[in-house]
Amino acid sequence: MQPETNSGLFVQSFARGLEVIEAFGQAPTMTLTEIAEATGLSRATVRRFVHTLVNLGYVRANEKHFALTPKIMNLGFAYLASQPLVELVDPVLTNLSKELGQSTSVSVLDGTDVVYIARQETTSIMRINITVGTRFPAYATSMGRVLLAGLDEARLDEYFATADIQEVTDYTITDEAALRAEFDKIRKQGYAVVKEELEVGLASVAVPIRNRVGTTVAAMNTSVAVTRQSPEDLTELVPALLAAADEVSNAL
Repeated sequence: MQPETNSGLFVQSFARGLEVIEAFGQAPTMTLTEIAEATGLSRATVRRFVHTLVNLGYVRANEKHFALTPKIMNLGFAYLASQPLVELVDPVLTNLSKELGQSTSVSVLDGTDVVYIARQETTSIMRINITVGTRFPAYATSMGRVLLAGLDEARLDEYFATADIQEVTDYTITDEAALRAEFDKIRKQGYAVVKEELEVGLASVAVPIRNRVGTTVAAMNTSVAVTRQSPEDLTELVPALLAAADEVSNAL
């Protein structure tokens, strides 16, 4: 859903300031010109926002280059601290990773992406380093598909209207009808398996975490290297995942 920018309540300058912060996701250090190009704002406007962020301690300056400071993490941790789900899943993921011998994660849906809110790392089998806050396109991940399968038809239609669905690997499903069929399958069987659609050589399985009224609020997964364990074997991990997800769901 797009924000109502003409409601009289929308503060455009604040929104532009957030755009400047988000621009640093493209590069660790940036010049004013690069930030302006990334945001579409004028260099003069960017200069004012960056100067404000420097004075507040969220950005540091090194001659003509600027970078975020660790203080920016306070904004993300404010969200994590406000979510009882995060506190509940951490010990559950720790136990699950010990039981499975694999890394485990929990994510939520944010727009068209999944965002990791908890992670228990054992051994890294991905080229990309996954941490709390990491984002991936929902359609190409097992957790994303679980979360999308939990949407009602109206919200799912909205997702397809806004999502930029492209191939991540040669195996990525991008056809809307095929994805909807996958979601139907996930609803019936209660879990999602994704093979090499996000990264070649990686397979994962995910299950939903539901609140007390049965709404899917998050997803939990584990991943394995295809060379170590075939995708068919991933179904053997489902009972442990479901038990862990149920533990969190019951606590909610």
